[in-house]
Amino acid sequence: MSELTKVSRTADARVTAPLARRPGLPYLLVLLLCALLLSGAATAGIAAGSISLPAGQVWGILLHRLHPALAEPVWAPVRETIVMDVRLPRVLLCGVIGAGLSVCGMALQALVRNPLADPMLLGVSSGASVGAVAVVVFGLTFFGAFSLPVAAFAGALAALVAVYFLARSGGRMTTMRLVLAGVAMAEVLSAVASFLMVTSSDPHKTQSAVRWMLGGLAGTTWTMVWVPAAAVLVGTVVLLGVSRPLNLLLAGEEAAASLGLDVHRFRAALFVLVAVMIGAIVAVSGAIGFVGLIMPHVVRLLVGADHRRALPATALLGAAFLIVADLVARTLIAPEEIPVGIITALVGGPFFMWLMRRRS
Repeated sequence: MSELTKVSRTADARVTAPLARRPGLPYLLVLLLCALLLSGAATAGIAAGSISLPAGQVWGILLHRLHPALAEPVWAPVRETIVMDVRLPRVLLCGVIGAGLSVCGMALQALVRNPLADPMLLGVSSGASVGAVAVVVFGLTFFGAFSLPVAAFAGALAALVAVYFLARSGGRMTTMRLVLAGVAMAEVLSAVASFLMVTSSDPHKTQSAVRWMLGGLAGTTWTMVWVPAAAVLVGTVVLLGVSRPLNLLLAGEEAAASLGLDVHRFRAALFVLVAVMIGAIVAVSGAIGFVGLIMPHVVRLLVGADHRRALPATALLGAAFLIVADLVARTLIAPEEIPVGIITALVGGPFFMWLMRRRS
């Protein structure tokens, strides 16, 4: 091993060591608890509804579908239809979106070195909303069935790049400038989306766009699950693969560059990745805020800031959180349904204010 390599590894270890400070609970125990929480939330999400199902029956149906020998079918066929065609796709989509928003939030916080970064706060979700609303209102079909995700991705990427350059001045980016740039961009893009809806000549398209912008998962089918699931799965694997550079960025741009990281190229590549993930998510769910802000902070309190450990736990916890939020949204005033974005905002707003006061 060359002397240069030894020096580089020593410096690398010195930079990343504080990130893996002692957590309150063993890491594997935290992962196990998150997995159990996700399993419990998913079971409750499938069991609850206008027709309540026992948890044992839910698992029996799932196991029977997995392999007929695993469970004896003692339930009515209509209950199997409810589980497999109505509630399971919605719960899976909730989990995918919650996990995706959470890992995107954690990646953005590392990329811009700001703990207040969040896809919605930085205007990324609003950018995706403008693209998606344009497709809904104008009936654009340039890319066939993928028109909505592609438009949402383009809007998300444009908003993220604009906020980054607006917030960066003289090679530095302060928390205040980032938040102000993100809020301003989100407001402008929200106004653009509202303008598109108000000036639409088709009231049905306007109503669809309004419902979509509030964030909701009603009417989820299996065909809506695969694209965001693939984007979130691939994106999370890539983020896990670049955990070390993300850790280096937390130590500062100069430290990361001195250890061989091309900061600008790395940051640009991950901006594109995050925009793809957010675009795929927002295209099916609408704008759901604060999930990407809350979950990374909770996980860092549990396992530390090392992304190799924090990203898997963030994905599990984010999935469980959004499944529970969606469960509350559709049962609180049943049979009416509240857009899940309202529930996450009611939780995330106070958390954001607490975080601002804590940092000040």
